[in-house]
Amino acid sequence: MHRPHPLRRLFGYAQAYRRRFWQATVCSILNKIFDLAPPLLIGMAVDVVVQQQDSWLTQFGLESVRSQLVAIVLVSFVIWSLESLFEYAYARLWRNLAQHIQHDLRLDAYAHIQELELEYFESRSTGRLMSILNDDINQLERFLDYGANEVLQVSATVVIIGGIFFYLAPGVAGLAMLPMPFILWGAIAFQKLLAPRYADVREKASLLNSRLSNNLGGIMTIKSFTTEAYEIERIRRESDGYSKSNQHAIALSSAFVPLIRILILLGFTATLFFGGLAVVNGNLSVGNYSVMVYLIQRLLWPLTRLGETLDQYQRAMASTNRVLDLLDTPLAIHSGRTPLPTNRVQGDIWLKDVTFAYRDRTPIIENLTLHMPAGKTTAIVGSTGSGKSTLVKLLLRLYEIESGEITLDGHDIRDLQQRDLRKAMGLVSQDVFLFHGTVWENITYGTPDATFREVVEAAKIAEAHDFIEQLPQGYDTIVGERGQKLSGGQRQRIAIARAVLKNPPILILDEATSAVDNETEAAIQHSLERITQNRTTVAIAHRLSTIRNAHCIYVMEQGQLVERGTHEELLERDGLYASLWRVQMGMRG
Repeated sequence: MHRPHPLRRLFGYAQAYRRRFWQATVCSILNKIFDLAPPLLIGMAVDVVVQQQDSWLTQFGLESVRSQLVAIVLVSFVIWSLESLFEYAYARLWRNLAQHIQHDLRLDAYAHIQELELEYFESRSTGRLMSILNDDINQLERFLDYGANEVLQVSATVVIIGGIFFYLAPGVAGLAMLPMPFILWGAIAFQKLLAPRYADVREKASLLNSRLSNNLGGIMTIKSFTTEAYEIERIRRESDGYSKSNQHAIALSSAFVPLIRILILLGFTATLFFGGLAVVNGNLSVGNYSVMVYLIQRLLWPLTRLGETLDQYQRAMASTNRVLDLLDTPLAIHSGRTPLPTNRVQGDIWLKDVTFAYRDRTPIIENLTLHMPAGKTTAIVGSTGSGKSTLVKLLLRLYEIESGEITLDGHDIRDLQQRDLRKAMGLVSQDVFLFHGTVWENITYGTPDATFREVVEAAKIAEAHDFIEQLPQGYDTIVGERGQKLSGGQRQRIAIARAVLKNPPILILDEATSAVDNETEAAIQHSLERITQNRTTVAIAHRLSTIRNAHCIYVMEQGQLVERGTHEELLERDGLYASLWRVQMGMRG
């Protein structure tokens, strides 16, 4: 499928700013018109000095040289003022346009990323996504700040000067403007050659960004394995790849300006030579000859900057494609339309003949049917890889099942609004994520309007209040990125407090006490017994001691349900659960 030009895609995205775009464009062109007026004034002045009472201005009733020169001075003041006014206007309009578009693009791209399924993130690096959200959007902003105006003004310069030349001396103009088609053809050819090179530059930049992001996140592992030198070498290779990719593009883009200068030289010398002959032969006035010589210079310098502008343009278009490709990434999981307010959720969950497989892998859950009654605690246990934690992702619709049905209070969760579904569930995962901020901000995450009393009560239930009080600033203590200033057990208890404060009708505990010691686990278990009363609770557990009081325990093995019952019933059955229980009790004994 043919992909539209990135500029067309950008215009399509920025429809809301079409009026501002045209305002900025008009101001850029008007500024260039007044910017090119001084050479015409110089020509008039020369004409006045040489021809005096026979100059062009006498037809306006200005017969003396003094009055003609005064008129030129007054017009100069007006033209300079208007040029300055429109320069201010276009600079402000383009820069504000750049700020608005980059702001909207970044927010839209980030919002779209948040809607993508979990699998999208598991198959892509965070660094690459950061590169798109930050570097690529900034690259586009830089082009809109300066490059767009430059392209417009160069184009306006060529048209205006070409028109003046053909009006003053058609014969000389034809020779002076002869290089223009070759310059335009060269610009288009360079664009096509540069486009893939800058696409490669942006890709290499994202790889480097990904490596740096990954290493900074794993700095403790790097230090503990003393692999600093190894990682420096890996960064060196990525940085070298980015540098060489840039050099490859620079080698081509740098050749543009010298070639343009040679073509411009032909137009400049043609104006000097043939224009001079026209003056000698009486076919062109000295004033008009002066105008043409000055204007060809005004045409020269903008065209030599065309290479730099073209370079910036290609970088921006490569970035535009990457950002808009991200925005065009289709959603694999779409929200349903049926609302289910949290206060109406009973919490009755059914999985019926559910089959699920991660991409390009064999099914991890196959034809699974189980019931999680409302207001009861249902535990799911099994060996590593049996599909326990996958069930949590399916309940939250982080992944889509391949076949079967999952219902909540009789509603297929695919029909429910995703926001309502996830608001009804409180998750405490074994992989606790805390945001950089205070303890208070992390506990109230998702419940920002909670009172101090409610936060403290949630922290006490999670056995977190005592250790929080002992922190340097209590609830205002900064926890660091990912909560690195806290121990694993402390992070886990804050995560539990966060879920308790949310007060969801369905509580999901995915190895919720895996990072705490036995004493803290016992305290948390006592608290959990209180908060799970009359609440649908799904407990994924490796430590069987934490779920022995569950109303029903499901035992899974290789994605299949092999046993079910209460703790006592499963021990009497002397199957897989009993075997796991004996192993764990033996280890502790």
